[in-house]
Amino acid sequence: MNKINGYTEEEATGLIEYIYMGKNAGKTLSYLFETYGKEHSRAKGSVRNYYYAFLKKQDDSRVKQILQGKDLQAGIIRPFTEEETDEMLRQVLREKSKGISVRRAIYNVSGGDGKLMLRIQNKYRNLMKKQPERVAKAAEEAGVPEEKSFLQRRLEREIDALYSRLAVDLRKENERLRTELEKLRKSQDE
Repeated sequence: MNKINGYTEEEATGLIEYIYMGKNAGKTLSYLFETYGKEHSRAKGSVRNYYYAFLKKQDDSRVKQILQGKDLQAGIIRPFTEEETDEMLRQVLREKSKGISVRRAIYNVSGGDGKLMLRIQNKYRNLMKKQPERVAKAAEEAGVPEEKSFLQRRLEREIDALYSRLAVDLRKENERLRTELEKLRKSQDE
């Protein structure tokens, strides 16, 4: 069985044909990856990764043959430079310090450019998760309060929920004690 990056030539041809027809019908790549994955018992991310890896194999004659006559191409992935990353972080953190959501902050920083928003969102999430010290440094440089980690936010939510539950229990207990006190006062008056 002759395979291209783990798919048989028949599977690869089927995927490319599916994507080509779907794009011509106005479907998004995300939708096509998801529906193809469901139809072929593959994860959406796996289909996406295969598709992009396939498009990059232009030096393989089989790939050229399958892609012939189809205008399918992958854009060049341009990673953030270190300077761009730090500046983007400072901008997002400044926006967030105004009391707006992360999504709104990213929207403002990107100027509403959908592709840039997605790039910034993915980079920001990655930094929050994997480089919290870098986020803290950027917050300090931007003169804004430090971002809380996922675990800190989760702990705060759990503490808030505990306080809420305790407050309800204390109100009930307080009401019960008031009722008892009233009963005692009435029995003493009689």
